[in-house]
Amino acid sequence: MICYKCNHEAGRENICPVCGTDISIFQKVIRLSNMYYNDGLQKAEVRNLSGAIISLKKSLKFNKNNIDARNLLGLVYYEMGETVDALSEWVISKSYQEEDNIAGRYLDEIRKNRAQLEANNQTIKKYNQALLYCRQDSRDLAIIQLKKVLSLNPKMVKGHQLLALLYMQENKLDLAKKCLRSAGKIDANNTITLRYLKEVNNRLKENGSGKKKKDEDLISYQSGNEMIIMPKRFQESSLGFTLAYLLIGLLIGAAIIGFLVVPEVQKRAREESNQKLVEVNDALSAKEQTVAALEEKIAELEAELAATIEEMEKGNETLPEQLEAYDMLLSAFVAYAGQDYILAGTNLSQVDVNQLTDSAKTMYNTLWTEVSGEYYSSLYTTGYTSYRDGNYADAVAKLQIVVDYNIDFEEGYAAYYLAQSYRKGGDAESAKQYYQYVIDHYPDTERANTAKKHVNGET
Repeated sequence: MICYKCNHEAGRENICPVCGTDISIFQKVIRLSNMYYNDGLQKAEVRNLSGAIISLKKSLKFNKNNIDARNLLGLVYYEMGETVDALSEWVISKSYQEEDNIAGRYLDEIRKNRAQLEANNQTIKKYNQALLYCRQDSRDLAIIQLKKVLSLNPKMVKGHQLLALLYMQENKLDLAKKCLRSAGKIDANNTITLRYLKEVNNRLKENGSGKKKKDEDLISYQSGNEMIIMPKRFQESSLGFTLAYLLIGLLIGAAIIGFLVVPEVQKRAREESNQKLVEVNDALSAKEQTVAALEEKIAELEAELAATIEEMEKGNETLPEQLEAYDMLLSAFVAYAGQDYILAGTNLSQVDVNQLTDSAKTMYNTLWTEVSGEYYSSLYTTGYTSYRDGNYADAVAKLQIVVDYNIDFEEGYAAYYLAQSYRKGGDAESAKQYYQYVIDHYPDTERANTAKKHVNGET
């Protein structure tokens, strides 16, 4: 726990050991903020977005510096189509914590997508125009505007709700219900959506009961391709006839099921099982072909390795290096077969290609093409994880390999996190060249702003 007065570490003590301030109430406030954040996170995971907003706002009310809560609130707003509110939360988050704040990445992604920014701008303008049309009682024009809004931003919950309200006023209840269901898929427990949906269902029931009253004096039944409708007074009122008709209907239904439905269901079940069997066989066949190909290549390598050993026994001085190259290539194939791409890539990077024959070089190139993408992606992921966990030496080791391969990997984030790892690991000089690269090639990003501060010696 950090003391709010002197910003020194106070641990779990109720009294700050540095300045002597009583921080017990402050600790309770922080715990309340974290509790509401966890509640908001749980609600967001089950798409109760409006409930998540309430909890996250309470979390920020207790602790405005709760960066995780503020970033999550921005994500919830963005998911509901409220782009302006989301951007506001992320900008505030960056003002409280500039470094190692994922809000910077969110803002960079939005800034780079100019088309999306323009679409969001048009969405806001058209939604405000639709509100103006509603106030002027021009429902048709408002509906047209809202359809355009939802075509640009299908996740805008307020747009679905307003369109449903207009349909309800026009008595187009089925369309209103469709809009409300779309809103419910985005925000499952939105009270406005649920209230509107309840009203629509009640009105649909009322409309259905009116039709039922009109038709209650009529009976109908199907005869061939024709629907027979007749007055209810012609219906037999005898209990015996009623039971007889019921029994006949049950027998006919059972016969239809036995002769038509059951065979069709069995046929479909057989077709589905056959299709699944074919898919499984295809998958197994492909897997067997892959395994067979790998086994064949491994057998070729083992044969070349045996030949190399035989030559070594004759006294060839370069054979130890050749033997090591083949051994690493063979190990890479084994790791690739086991889907361990980092080990496969590491082994391949240690192969001295000059020691291989032409056929072995072809096998090496083929395997490197298959492995390289997964190898560098896995290295970047594990390197970034080490950086976040504070293991800067491991982060430098992995990210340096990625940057040496492609300095623009992940749009320059690999170079940026390598610079951060060097600096936080105590090697500021090594960090500067990568900071400078980010400044030169990604000038309009939060990363570049942070890099400039570190290059200029600011903290």
